[in-house]
Amino acid sequence: MPQPFPRSEFEARCATAQAAMAREGIAAMLLTSEPDLRYFTGFLTRFWESHTRPWFLLVPASGKPVAVIPAIGAELMAQSWLSDIRTWTSPDYDDDGVTLLAETIRELVPDGARLGVPLGRETALRMPPADWDRLCALIGDRPRHDVSALLRTQQEVKSPAEIALIRETCAIAGRAYARLPELLTPGVTLAQVFRRFQMLLLEEGADWVSYLAGGAARGGYGDVISPADDRPLAPGDVLMLDTGAVRQGYFCDYDRNWAVGHATPEVQDAHRRLHDAALAGFEAARPGATCADLHRTIVGALGQDPGGRVGHGLGMRLTEWPSLIPADNTVLRPGMVMSLEPWLPLGPGLMLVHEENIVIGENGAEWLSPLAPREIPVID
Repeated sequence: MPQPFPRSEFEARCATAQAAMAREGIAAMLLTSEPDLRYFTGFLTRFWESHTRPWFLLVPASGKPVAVIPAIGAELMAQSWLSDIRTWTSPDYDDDGVTLLAETIRELVPDGARLGVPLGRETALRMPPADWDRLCALIGDRPRHDVSALLRTQQEVKSPAEIALIRETCAIAGRAYARLPELLTPGVTLAQVFRRFQMLLLEEGADWVSYLAGGAARGGYGDVISPADDRPLAPGDVLMLDTGAVRQGYFCDYDRNWAVGHATPEVQDAHRRLHDAALAGFEAARPGATCADLHRTIVGALGQDPGGRVGHGLGMRLTEWPSLIPADNTVLRPGMVMSLEPWLPLGPGLMLVHEENIVIGENGAEWLSPLAPREIPVID
């Protein structure tokens, strides 16, 4: 797959991170998760689905990052802008890269200097805990410093090239959603719709479909994360599909609702309220506003607080920091890509969710997903 970004994009990302590291007195950052490695290198592979092998990247205080990776990834990593790629044969049940990583850290981080590691919310240490303990013992007096906020602050603002990719992914999903009526043949089940819709996404240009959820039931649906079942769609059902399709490593994340045969007045009203709440959130999504402000605006437009978050960040991850909840005071900045996701309960065990994707501009928001109609579409 061709690299979607020029070398200058990665050089700029690295320089920005290194400036922040200097302010916090960090000699190097150790990164172990797929999005973080890809952010600084462009290393894009589905091989992360295999949890057999750990992968490491060190971003030093100056100069290019250093990859410490299994030998199986050397050829692909060599296509990146990195020049220092250190490998071992993995899996190694006795020493799966720990000694090599420790040697590299001792080389880049002076004794007593800080080693940055993302340790906060929405991060994961993608290596065995026992290996982490052993690594800490091997690197000695090099205090670990949490760089979660540093990485979050940088990655939540997307470059123009990143925004263009997310826009492209949203357009792919939009074309697939427009073709959904092709799938609704008599007697079709939700499971069949799921499978066929993923085929549509691929036909329209998605590289893969990491996430597809939805529901279908009379008058609404029970949740938005369940796998599909084999019940045929029936008149009176509300069908919802929510996709996280991927193009060159970047996600879209928005849903669409349809009424099968007819829509009840309750469903029609809920769909309009959700649409209006998303519009209200869009109008309020300006630089300087906070995520808590957006939450308050969306809930106010709904006329009730359904509970939970009503949106989130979006990019190399299906859901990213921040969250649209009352406790999140993250300030919106130009370049942030967000999901607006209001929802409403419709009675015992039923709900309706509406989701759109936007980007924050200098003077306000811009739609990335093609805005859904205010009236719920009815499919005969």
